Amino acid sequence: MQIGIVGKPNVGKSTFFNGATLASVEIANYPFTTIEANKGIAYIRTECPHVEFKTDCNPKNSKCIDGIRYVPLEMIDVAGLVPGAHEGKGLGNKFLDDLRRADALIHIIDASGSTDSEGNPCPVGRHDPLVDVTFLENEIDQWFKGILSKNWARISKRGRLEGTKLELLIQEQVTGLGITREQVLHSLHQQRIPGRPENWSDEELLELAVKLRKISKPIILAANKCDIAPPGNLEELTGLEDHTAIPVMAELELALNNATSSGLLRYNRGEGDFEVMDPNKLNEKQKKGLMTIRKHLQKWGRTGVQKCIEEAAYNLLDLIVVFPVEDENKLTDHDGRVLPDAYLMKKGATALDLAYKIHTDLGKHFIRAIDARTKRVVGKDHVLKHGDVVSIVSGK
Repeated sequence: MQIGIVGKPNVGKSTFFNGATLASVEIANYPFTTIEANKGIAYIRTECPHVEFKTDCNPKNSKCIDGIRYVPLEMIDVAGLVPGAHEGKGLGNKFLDDLRRADALIHIIDASGSTDSEGNPCPVGRHDPLVDVTFLENEIDQWFKGILSKNWARISKRGRLEGTKLELLIQEQVTGLGITREQVLHSLHQQRIPGRPENWSDEELLELAVKLRKISKPIILAANKCDIAPPGNLEELTGLEDHTAIPVMAELELALNNATSSGLLRYNRGEGDFEVMDPNKLNEKQKKGLMTIRKHLQKWGRTGVQKCIEEAAYNLLDLIVVFPVEDENKLTDHDGRVLPDAYLMKKGATALDLAYKIHTDLGKHFIRAIDARTKRVVGKDHVLKHGDVVSIVSGK
C-alpha cells in the first residue's frame, strides 16, 4: 500500500513528507523544489497486544513505543501540480506518472491562502484554498479521462463484437493506474451510462473517469498552515461535502521530530504534547520556539500530520493490523521473538490471505489458523479483525 502526497508547489508537501517520514528532502520557498518523486516510510499506530498479554515484545518489521505499535506504510512525495498538468504544463506528466501506483492521496493545501495557483508566495488570505481542491481533482480526472478515451470507440466496439466484458475492456484501458476489476465494476454500477460504449460522449467518459478516480485514488485534505489561516478558510475546507479536511501544522511536526532525533525532546508522533529532556541544553531561542509550539498544540490538539496518515490508512484504504505468530501460546516466531511482525491487511481479509501475505508456500499448503486469544481453530475463510493475533498452520 502506498500513500501519495500531492498538491500544488510551495504548500508544504515536502515539509509534511519529511515530518511524516523523517526523510531528508529539499525544502525551499519556490515552485518545483521537488522534481524527482521521493519515497519514504510513515507509520500508523495501533495498540500493541503485548500489553494485553502482559509480556514483552520484540518487533522485527515495526516498532513499539510505550505500548503503541508503529506499523510502516510507504509514502511518495511528488512534484507540485499546476493547472493544465494533464496537458503537460509544469511537471504535469511526471507528476501524474509518479502517482500511478498510489492507493490513496493526501492533498496538501495551503489553508492560509498564501500561495497562488502557480505556487508562488502571496499575502495571507489572498488565494482561495477551495480553488486548489477543485483544480487538483479536475487535473486527475482529465488525466484518467485521457487514458480511458484513447481509441475508445474502436476498442469498445471490437470488444462488444468479440463478447469481451465491459469491465475488462475498461481495466485494460487504465492498466498501470492500479485500478482493480472490482473498482471498475463499482464505478460502472454507480455511473450506469446508457447506450453502447462506443457511442459514449466525452462528458460521459469524464463522468466515468471521476468515479474511477474517487474509488481508486481517494483523497484526504490536509489543511496545512492552519495556525496562520484565516478562520473562514478552515471553516470552508472542513465544511466541504464528500471531503475530509484535517487541520495540519507540518512545520511543527517536522520541528518536533527533528528535536526528538537530536535528543532534545521526547515526542511520540500524533501526540498533543512533548517532554523536554534537559532544559539546560536549550538556548533562549529554542525555548521560545518550543513555548510557541506548545501553545499551538494546546489550541489544535495535535499537528495533524499523523492524523492524516491514519485517516488515509484506516478509513480511505480500510486497512487493519494483524499480528502473525508461529506459536500461539508463546506468541513467538521460529526465532523466539515475541509478537515480531505487524501486517497491514485490507478489511475483509481472511486467514488464507494472511498466509499468502507471509509467504506463498504458507498459503499454498494452508491447513488451518489458530486465534491466539481464544485458541479457537479457524479455517481459511475466517475473516480477520483489527488487532488479531493469529498462528498459521501449514503442511510444509
